[in-house]
Amino acid sequence: MTLQWTAVAFFLYAEIAVNLILCIPFISARRWRSVFNWGIWNWLSPYWNKGFFTMIMVLIVLFLDAVREVQKYSGPEPMHEAKVNPNLHDNVHMKLFRAQRNLYISGFSLFLCLIMRRIVTLLNQVAVTVENSAGLQAQMDSAVKAAKLHQDDNVKLSQALLDEEKAMSVKNQQLKLEAEKLADELKVSEEAVRKSHAEVEAMRRQAKGLAQEYDRLLTEHHQLQNPQSATDKKDQ
Repeated sequence: MTLQWTAVAFFLYAEIAVNLILCIPFISARRWRSVFNWGIWNWLSPYWNKGFFTMIMVLIVLFLDAVREVQKYSGPEPMHEAKVNPNLHDNVHMKLFRAQRNLYISGFSLFLCLIMRRIVTLLNQVAVTVENSAGLQAQMDSAVKAAKLHQDDNVKLSQALLDEEKAMSVKNQQLKLEAEKLADELKVSEEAVRKSHAEVEAMRRQAKGLAQEYDRLLTEHHQLQNPQSATDKKDQ
């Protein structure tokens, strides 16, 4: 294996290891995001983007070269030469095997490189989504707590209004009973006043009759006491 394909093979092994580490289930996306936010990554980010695209281009070139080699050694002409010359048979198949191996190495390296970048992006997005969800959950919990407090306040206010209505109803009933009692007392008082007026009127009539009787008796008494003076007056 030449030096370039050895480097590509080691790069493939490194990609497999990194992807396996990124796919470890017990490491959360938020922890990976905290790792991705280290200062060293910010310092390497300009070089990282350039290196990533450079590696993509190199892998594409190597992949296309491997495709060309596979087509070259799997075509009819090399196979015909291998059949004509038996000594070339093993050599052609060996070169075809190496071309296919290089094709697989470059292809999987390119594929895993794209997969690794996508996994890193998805982990960041998942971490941001989890943080936003946690913030929304906290807001929802506070809203639910506030709604529950308002509901409790409304229940207390409704209970207080109900108690006040009951108290007002009892008080109105008492006032109604007192008003009926006062009305009965007023009727009794009016009846007593009416009777008193009737008694006063009867006593006034009786007093008037007594006064007239007294005047009459007084007149008769005067007449009885002075009968002589009345006779002398007649004689003169």
